[in-house]
Amino acid sequence: MAAPTERLDLQILTANYSSHRKPFHMVNPEGLHSYLIRLQSFGRCRARLDGKLELLEPGDLLLFKPGEPYELRIEAEQNQLGEKMVSSADYHIFLSGGWVDEWWEKYDRPQKIKVPLSEGIIGAFRQIMLEQRRISNPTPEIAEYYLRILCLDIDRNFLQQPLPTYPSYLAHRIKNYIEENAASPFKLEDAAAHVGISVSRAVHLFKETFGTSIIQYALEVRLNMARERITFSPLSLEHVAESSGFPNYNYFHKVFRKKFGMSPKQYRQTTRSHGI
Repeated sequence: MAAPTERLDLQILTANYSSHRKPFHMVNPEGLHSYLIRLQSFGRCRARLDGKLELLEPGDLLLFKPGEPYELRIEAEQNQLGEKMVSSADYHIFLSGGWVDEWWEKYDRPQKIKVPLSEGIIGAFRQIMLEQRRISNPTPEIAEYYLRILCLDIDRNFLQQPLPTYPSYLAHRIKNYIEENAASPFKLEDAAAHVGISVSRAVHLFKETFGTSIIQYALEVRLNMARERITFSPLSLEHVAESSGFPNYNYFHKVFRKKFGMSPKQYRQTTRSHGI
């Protein structure tokens, strides 16, 4: 008979999703008391890294260890239209334990790395949050295993990320533009002009690099943004659609149902009935 699986020496102190539309400032000069993994998922903010306030954009992942001073500033940032607005969203997990100590010591970890906003990484954050929010949870180790998977996925992205070629660099800049501006209407011409190339060149580079079109990727970003707000915010469904970049609620309802197999209202009811 096989021995029972040993529990991971891993504690999840806090796992959450935050969306900011008003200025926010957090500073801890004495240093954090635990490890922090924070993923900027939408908009912009600034964090103090190596003594300097640096801009964070979608896909920027912060890694802080206990004792490191931490400062986060969410203020009005200028978008591509020249407008100043506060818009920032992130996932964050505070954690501790012997497993995290060992994981951290494997590499010389910078405070900020770039990761793709993939379903794998975002899905792991989301599952950890959902497990932590369960009122009755006879298997808390599930969240710990999701966290372990997230940490290993972070390592894989960190170690296997190839040096970008110039065309790939341009495609990633277009991708960042989409993620930063998905909540507002924009045209293909806007994305192409952002990197200084023609529309046809931008369309080709993006498709070649990511295997999907600019329009389809923008729709995916908007749908995922809306899903997070349906699940974790009190916004009305109409406001969710508007704030996630959809031109009208009817269109949003149609594409959301096609993507997730249920209406926005049904999705909210289903997720909340599972302990959210």
